Amino acid sequence: MTPLEIGVLAIVVLVVLILIGMPIGIGMLATSFVGVAMIRNDVVAVRMMTQVANDSLEEYLFAVVPLFVLMGLLVTVSGVGKDTFDVFQRLLRRVTAGLGVATVFANAIFAAITGISIASATVFSRIAVPEMRRHGYTNGFATGVVAGSSVLGMLIPPSLLMIVYAVLAEQSVGRMFLAGIGPGILLALAFTATILILAKTRREFVFESGDEADYDDIGLFDVLMKSIPILSLIIVVLGGLYGGFLNPTEAGAAGAFGALVIALLRRSLDRKTFWRLLVETGQITVSVLFLILAATFFSRMLALSGVPRELAEVLLSGNIGPYGFLLAYILLIVALGCLIDSISIMLIVLPIALPVAGAAGLDLIWFGVITVIAVEIGLLTPPFGLSVYTIKSAMDDPDLKVGEIFRGAVPFILAMLVTLTIIILIPSTATWLARL
Repeated sequence: MTPLEIGVLAIVVLVVLILIGMPIGIGMLATSFVGVAMIRNDVVAVRMMTQVANDSLEEYLFAVVPLFVLMGLLVTVSGVGKDTFDVFQRLLRRVTAGLGVATVFANAIFAAITGISIASATVFSRIAVPEMRRHGYTNGFATGVVAGSSVLGMLIPPSLLMIVYAVLAEQSVGRMFLAGIGPGILLALAFTATILILAKTRREFVFESGDEADYDDIGLFDVLMKSIPILSLIIVVLGGLYGGFLNPTEAGAAGAFGALVIALLRRSLDRKTFWRLLVETGQITVSVLFLILAATFFSRMLALSGVPRELAEVLLSGNIGPYGFLLAYILLIVALGCLIDSISIMLIVLPIALPVAGAAGLDLIWFGVITVIAVEIGLLTPPFGLSVYTIKSAMDDPDLKVGEIFRGAVPFILAMLVTLTIIILIPSTATWLARL
């Protein structure tokens, strides 16, 4: 067999292994090792695997992963999410469907602290959904708003997906974070517009009785006190990062320390809870780094086989062109999002797609933003829809059906597709800050 045939066979075998239930990281390592052994020999395969393990994990940058994960978990247990929701509920109490809009903006701010969509879905399903239900919103709309706005956690920096993409594409994490700000704000505004349009045109979809109940008011002093921890963390993390005082790893450390201080001051963190958070941080970090190691090995095996080079020539020399490739790429990612999780999609697809995108002359920062949004759509689409199942699990309501949450999320999927189209047609929405 030629190296090209071996590379194509490796991709097919990997897909089969995933479909039969093998863990993605192990499947990638196994197919990569066998592929390199077939192209060269066993000795080269062993040496390449050890070299990949050293090269892909020795980076100082990888310390940012556990730090941002720990910060997100500490923020979750300290009640900052509830405070964020309370503040926006007070500010938007006179707006039609104000609780829905408050959920979107609270999620956007929470995303700027945690960077993990599943954390946002868990927190706001317990905070925002009961509050919206109490004020006359339908179950489907309330859960759909939380599911839709939770995806902001992976777009608005700091973002775990942005870090993974930056590593795989060999791009600056700081530039990727900057590139996520404009699209994140644009997506939050698209969600807000969706809610307001639904409240005007489909009130029966939004409200059970055709209208919403009055809000409970909180004083301006309470708003100020609840805002201080939120603003403090944002200033420390994003201010330090974009002000040039901290690199991404240092910003993660400062944010984790700030979140720890807030949790201790609020007495929401005992020894048992803290140990559980440390263990959970370790588990998430190890799983992410192991997947990155496997994806790096897979990428090098494909490069050795010549598959990306051949694919670039086929796609870009024919009638399809760069934007035809981009459309096919987005459709593939959205389809994969119906079956597997976000990070796994990126780790499988990017080793093949990045060389093609580079050969097509596409801006890899802009390409990364498109990738993250397309991947996040998969969090809301059946049958996988990780955010949807997270909400179902966190709500623990036997009367709440998964199908109801999926239906409530449909308008927000459409809003994401519109946002994605705008970013493709106007690339500067994702690149202007990154170029400063």
